[in-house]
Amino acid sequence: MNAQRQTVTILAALVVGAAAVPAFGQTVTPQLSQSVPELSGNWRHPSLPGYEPPVSGPGPVTNRSRRKSDGASNYDRLEGDYTNPILQPWAAAIVKRFSEISASGTTYPSPANQCWPEPVPYIYKHFGMLMLQQPDKITMVYSEDHEVRWVRMNESHPAHVTPSWHGDSVGHWEGDMLVVDTVGVRTDRPFAMIDLYGTPYTKALHVIERFRLLDYEQAKGGLDQDRKENFQVQQDSIDRNYRGKHLQVHITVEDEGAFTTPWTATITYRPSVIDWPEIACAENTSEPGGKVSGVPRADMPDF
Repeated sequence: MNAQRQTVTILAALVVGAAAVPAFGQTVTPQLSQSVPELSGNWRHPSLPGYEPPVSGPGPVTNRSRRKSDGASNYDRLEGDYTNPILQPWAAAIVKRFSEISASGTTYPSPANQCWPEPVPYIYKHFGMLMLQQPDKITMVYSEDHEVRWVRMNESHPAHVTPSWHGDSVGHWEGDMLVVDTVGVRTDRPFAMIDLYGTPYTKALHVIERFRLLDYEQAKGGLDQDRKENFQVQQDSIDRNYRGKHLQVHITVEDEGAFTTPWTATITYRPSVIDWPEIACAENTSEPGGKVSGVPRADMPDF
């Protein structure tokens, strides 16, 4: 049994077992409709930052610093393109400031390197995403620190959304497409950014994700964009010769407070060929590029 099927089988068994004996006054959750595809699985993409820019039209902030070997994003220098016309002037100024910090060889703090929850769509930086599909909700678990999102199916946002780390997400099916609508991502938090380049957002942030299973030929454009734009890592976690079904997410980001226009990107996943990892973010002395932070040290233990 491969890693993806084993992981999904275990999770599905837990869900079925819990639903088999409903609490007093509750009913058993109905089975998934046969008219919608099964998206559950252990999915991975192999790149940083992960977004695949559109071939044309407004797209995400990308890296001004490129690798000489292949022209892809240079992950050691996260110099966001502050000239991207999607950015409001104040947002462009923030991206420029972070770009200049990175260009100087200094790593600026972010949700990822400071071990904070990552907002949508920043969270797509994670290589792994485990999806568990049920009729009334979709659960998405991400591979670092086990960040979890819950999508309530066929419901509306409450009249007054309480802001949270990942926002309030509701979903519905449009044919074979899972559409997830997210609002209410917290802004009163440290490192309020939606990508690795420090791009800010406001309370008006609205993210729509459209998930579809695609044949290889349909997904190939996104895979090609990923290789062209992004730094490729974790080569052993996926099979690059895989020609079966891919899971592609098309995201639309709107925020009239930070952006001049809505913009789009895609993320294309393959099935994972490794077990679900246990990855925890913790303080350490290592910085990108091999630099060691000058943290206080003691010659003798204090206990």
